[in-house]
Amino acid sequence: MRPMRRVLLVVGGLYHDFDFVRLELLAHLARREHLRVDLRHDYSDLNALERCDALITYTAALLPDAAQTAALADWVGRGGRWFALHGTNSAIQIRPDGKVLTPAMEPLLFDLLGSQFLAHPVPGRYRIRPVEAHPLTEGIEAFFLEDEHYLQRHAEGNLVLLASEFQGETALFQTRDWPKGQHQSFYLRPRGKGGVLYLTPGHARGRYDMQPLADAYPFVERGAWILPVFHRLIRRGIAWLDRDLPETLP
Repeated sequence: MRPMRRVLLVVGGLYHDFDFVRLELLAHLARREHLRVDLRHDYSDLNALERCDALITYTAALLPDAAQTAALADWVGRGGRWFALHGTNSAIQIRPDGKVLTPAMEPLLFDLLGSQFLAHPVPGRYRIRPVEAHPLTEGIEAFFLEDEHYLQRHAEGNLVLLASEFQGETALFQTRDWPKGQHQSFYLRPRGKGGVLYLTPGHARGRYDMQPLADAYPFVERGAWILPVFHRLIRRGIAWLDRDLPETLP
């Protein structure tokens, strides 16, 4: 029998179907019975962080403040592992005219996470391909998905495992014009005795998740969540949190 390990799951923010994502992640975590989950909607409970061995986040337009960032950086540096998904690196402000601003995040948080979301084109089909051989991506080949294609600025020092390419315009965003370049879809960022694992796909939105900007959204979006390969990457991420790689490759 394996010893119990606590995981802090932070799911919350704006404009996404957090109920759907929360259930999906809890279902994956429940497959490892020794993992016990503390669930929060934001980063305010630093005591919960200290009680936990691992952290999973799926947020959007919800960043930790300066004190919370310092606590996260210290926790990771002492050996904590943080599996960050989709909009964890997003800071957005939507103007009345619909323009989306992406103010720069605090340098300490950017250094900790290793990236910041800047824009995405209209959700559509794009390709992700392997970049670096690693147990986290063993047996995973290039694949197509329909999702928000995250375009980001990246810090130096990330071990890029999967990446995409983009060239074009993102008319609604502060950063509009994009020359052809690589964008990191799945990467590892060692920090002290711990580290961050980041997976950028995974958009989810239901019919009521754009409030207060709109009363209802015309359709339901599930992005990469419909793909078996995406769930495989999540299982691999949880195995990494559980210090279970390369022995176990679900």
